Amino acid sequence: MIEVNNLQKTFGKGDEAVHAVRGVDFQVDEGQIFGLLGANGAGKSTCVLMLATLLAPTGGSARVNGFDVLEQPNEVRQSFGAALQETGLDPLQKGVELLELHGRLYGYDKATAKARAADLLETVGLSSDGGRRIGTYSGGMRRRLDLAAALIHHPRILFLDEPTTGLDPASRRAIWEEVSKLKSEGVTVLLTTQYLEEADQLADHVAIMADGVIAATGTPDDLKAGMGADVVDVDLADEAEAIRAAAAVGSEAKVVGNEIRISATDGPAVLARVMNQLREAGIEPKGVSLTQPTLDDVFLNLTDGGSDHE
Repeated sequence: MIEVNNLQKTFGKGDEAVHAVRGVDFQVDEGQIFGLLGANGAGKSTCVLMLATLLAPTGGSARVNGFDVLEQPNEVRQSFGAALQETGLDPLQKGVELLELHGRLYGYDKATAKARAADLLETVGLSSDGGRRIGTYSGGMRRRLDLAAALIHHPRILFLDEPTTGLDPASRRAIWEEVSKLKSEGVTVLLTTQYLEEADQLADHVAIMADGVIAATGTPDDLKAGMGADVVDVDLADEAEAIRAAAAVGSEAKVVGNEIRISATDGPAVLARVMNQLREAGIEPKGVSLTQPTLDDVFLNLTDGGSDHE
């Protein structure tokens, strides 16, 4: 459904050029949720904007539903729905009015647009709020309304660019439920997120982006399995102490705030060795733990702990 080959985007020229996307390759199969995971500035949103024909690539190529984003932009736009980071919602408009307007813009007659708006309000749990002005909606309600607007024309592909950023946990999980429901209905979803738990919960396949390139790709389980069987976490007094502890342990230790984290195939043995190394360095941990790896561990290992992720 989505094919990306050596996709590139550079802003500016010469010494001031910013290489936002530097040769990205991936594909998304029909009915799949594909997660682009990375910190702010990794290039995720730029990729989506190029696929949505809102930015022209500097190099490479991309196809959406079989259509080339440069040569067939109109066909591409008919293929997808999009809920981007900045929602274009009129605070004075009512929720139902927004959806009916979108339906008319996609060519529905008045009755069909009204029926579709009612169906989508029910889908996203806003049936009782459709008559309210959007300016009175909470952040979570606005995100759900924006998702409904993206679905108005029954798209086969959905682009979701950090759809839950800034939402409270309950609103975030409500969006997750809607996205999972769409997958069960056969919709293909390209999801960008900086929330590691979100990618782990939703995505069938994940590509981790850093500095405009893809650092790793695979299923969440495969990526976690590649980290080894265990993760050793050591809690220190502060970040300075964590840096000192990492130096004592060696390059395998990643500093995460006031902790160090070590991936291991034999966790108990590594834990014993690390404790001996810290003891010899005169460092007293506040606490230690031995756990299974998460996408957080994968991300930290590949990006050296990018600063803008959760």
